[in-house]
Amino acid sequence: MKKLLTVLLITLSINAFAQNKAKTLLNEVSEKVKSYDNISLDFKYTLENISENIKQETKGDVVMQGEKYRLNILGITRLFDGNSMYSISTEDEEVTITSNIDEENDAITPSKMLSFYEDGYTYTLDIVQNINGRKIQYVKLSPIDSNSEIKSILLGIDAQTKHIYNLIQIGDNGTKTTLTVNSFKTNEPLSKTLFTFDANKYQDYYINKLD
Repeated sequence: MKKLLTVLLITLSINAFAQNKAKTLLNEVSEKVKSYDNISLDFKYTLENISENIKQETKGDVVMQGEKYRLNILGITRLFDGNSMYSISTEDEEVTITSNIDEENDAITPSKMLSFYEDGYTYTLDIVQNINGRKIQYVKLSPIDSNSEIKSILLGIDAQTKHIYNLIQIGDNGTKTTLTVNSFKTNEPLSKTLFTFDANKYQDYYINKLD
């Protein structure tokens, strides 16, 4: 009985230590991100579902400043000015405007990508990988909400720069989405109108306004 109790105490101590180390690392990442005026990323996005025989890969880029962002992916520009979302499709010549943005769902939007883990997750240290000479420490996050569509997330963090290298999300339906950062730039000079939707540029487009 004493041996069992000792093993249990040791296990609990190791788990608590791992959680504290993970929390410290995530806090360092958060502080680093918040110290920048803006962040520009080039990334690769991969979606896989083995059971459905699905594998899709694409590249994109995003510029973020606070809650605002400008995202280019799959031929569509998504512009969020802090209040409304503008999805601009040049192929379809259509602009979809969404005024009521639900920030409470599970979706990891660009503005939340570098800070989403601050609420709603438990976390612990996971594996360490050496990727192209960079030490990447993974932190495993599990949603506190039992109804979440997310099963788990692995967040890869560059141990030296404290920048996020990649994010691997596993859904309850078996879908695996991976976002890998290829370029991470900060405090770039930005146009004052970068996050502003200019309706004059899209006078010939179909404007679809959603509540």
